[in-house]
Amino acid sequence: MSREREISLRSGERVKKALERLGYEYTVFDVKEDFLKKVDQLKSFDVVFNVLHGTFGEDGTFQAILDFLGIRYTGSDAFSSMICFDKLATYRFLKGTVEIPDFVEIKEFMKTSPLGYPCVVKPRREGSSIGVFVCESDEEFQHALKEDLPRYGSVIVQKYIPGREMTVSILETEKGFEVLPVLELRPKRRFYDYVAKYTKGETEFILPAPLNPSEERLVKETALKAFVEAGCRGFGRVDGIFSDGRFYFLEINTVPGLTETSDLPASAKAGGIEFEELVDIILKSAFLKEGVKV
Repeated sequence: MSREREISLRSGERVKKALERLGYEYTVFDVKEDFLKKVDQLKSFDVVFNVLHGTFGEDGTFQAILDFLGIRYTGSDAFSSMICFDKLATYRFLKGTVEIPDFVEIKEFMKTSPLGYPCVVKPRREGSSIGVFVCESDEEFQHALKEDLPRYGSVIVQKYIPGREMTVSILETEKGFEVLPVLELRPKRRFYDYVAKYTKGETEFILPAPLNPSEERLVKETALKAFVEAGCRGFGRVDGIFSDGRFYFLEINTVPGLTETSDLPASAKAGGIEFEELVDIILKSAFLKEGVKV
């Protein structure tokens, strides 16, 4: 039901094919406006593999409903999902734990950026870089606010950090949390926006990211610290900017994309994990919350 529905369907189709090849019995459940009338059907399944990106499926709402009904599912719980989907809440929650670019919340129209230029304007609660603008002037800043404020009511203005865009994927297994190879993103567009994320050829993936051992350790430790501190489980992805020997945290994705162009599958493959195995790991991680080994 979110603005990321198209991506959810693409992820879901790919996961479905993997489950089929793995030999699992499954049913595809398309979540639409009539969800609450059909949710009881999920009680008959062993586990729900959640690939709902964006609002409702990633923001804790879906998770809270499943928790209330006692239905097992993949990924983080309702509280962690809610925190991580709300970027302002995430920044406040993780302040002092990881390094975060300066930010302010804006609820009404302004003529100029309070943090100067360049700056980033983005919704508090949205995914896939939808509604994100990099602004270099008052004109661009005003355009971003006119686009986002009527739709979201509140936006974050953040200091733009020039540097290398990096993403760190994390999996939970019986052995604990596994940090996959760091992925550096080199988009052909201004930044790693919606088009760059989901259009083949629009972004160059550098795997593993060219970092020296101490830099790699810093990036991985920062990402894992944020993931664990936020109480995330199962699988996820931490995005940030590496600049002048520092890794600036940007966000945690608790239901990252599983499409053919998504970051997590690419990092998994670089770590020797093919897509079917990745799906199997995520599926089995749902049982770890109860201490059950599958």
